[in-house]
Amino acid sequence: MSDKEQGIIDLLKIGDNRAYKYLYDKHYALLCRIAYEFLKDDFLAQTVAADLITHIYENRQTLTITFPVRAYLVRAVKNRCINHLQLEHERREINFSVLEDNETSCPDIPDTDDSPLAKLLENELEDEINKAINQLPQACKAVFEKNRFEEKTYEEISSEMNISVNTVKYHIKNALELLRDVLAKYL
Repeated sequence: MSDKEQGIIDLLKIGDNRAYKYLYDKHYALLCRIAYEFLKDDFLAQTVAADLITHIYENRQTLTITFPVRAYLVRAVKNRCINHLQLEHERREINFSVLEDNETSCPDIPDTDDSPLAKLLENELEDEINKAINQLPQACKAVFEKNRFEEKTYEEISSEMNISVNTVKYHIKNALELLRDVLAKYL
């Protein structure tokens, strides 16, 4: 490990925000690309990369890195992606096994979307989604609707609303978290 990297780690340990900013500026984009290769989801990849850097900052006092920082970060982001994929796989397996168990005990319900029950459930879900979206703060709601309904990119929204791309990402993340919480019983 170079003296410069050791210096960055030492500054991180004492809570120097410049070291944290350096870590973010120098490695975040690479970590996002690596995470995307595993997860195939931009938002999730950015979240994993940001969470890793935040985790390092939060645990800076107990941080022990004995080899190049970039290699450490790359390995850590790969491990986080693998853990995420394993958890998703386990979650799907559990959901699938629960579905298989319930299939034998559930009455036969038509699988077509033309059934009155399907239409009723669809309308109920749509109402709940609209209510959840209307609960969002105004700026968050505007960003979310432009991204999801008008299919605009983060950059387009940033330019149109005169806010940074990171602010757009922040609003999208918050909107998705709120929607996940509100609509948990449907997921």
